Amino acid sequence: ESSSRRSIWGLLATAGIGGTLVALYAVVTPFVTPALRKVCLPFVPATSTQIQNVLKMLENRSGSLVDIGSGDGRIVIAAAKKGFKAVGYELNPWLVWYSRYRAWRDGVHQNTKFYISDLWKVSFSRYTNVVVFGVPQMMPQLEKKLEEELECNARIIACRFPFPCWIPDHTTGEGIDTVWAYDLKHSRGCETK
Repeated sequence: ESSSRRSIWGLLATAGIGGTLVALYAVVTPFVTPALRKVCLPFVPATSTQIQNVLKMLENRSGSLVDIGSGDGRIVIAAAKKGFKAVGYELNPWLVWYSRYRAWRDGVHQNTKFYISDLWKVSFSRYTNVVVFGVPQMMPQLEKKLEEELECNARIIACRFPFPCWIPDHTTGEGIDTVWAYDLKHSRGCETK
């Protein structure tokens, strides 16, 4: 009886430890995996000042908005509260699910959508307002991708790091809260595509 009791406790302990490790793996992997990619894309939440700077760059703008690397959805939710139909693309499924919950909690879920997707596999051609929280290593490729896909009336807003070749039409903030706005018609020198 004593050995069967030890055996049951051993099985329970093994199952508990195994279950904990599987759960830990499921939660941690989406946060660690982006760091293992060719271009490291860590999740760094937007500050309230950054959000205000982005909204300032969206004043007098309308149309659709996309946040590339939307993280926990702060920019998408803030834009939806200002009347935009806003979409976020994020690799981390936990952050996407959390963003959907926050949008529902804040009452803007009808005007927001969040997708689990790699930005290189998505076309942004239907958006007129693009917000990017990128890293310096990805900005040259993203600049080329956006220039190829977007219409001339698009505005691209870069947070934390500017695009390498484009000259910003507007800049606001300082330090990590700096936001650069690029009107594609000026960068491309065209009025219509």
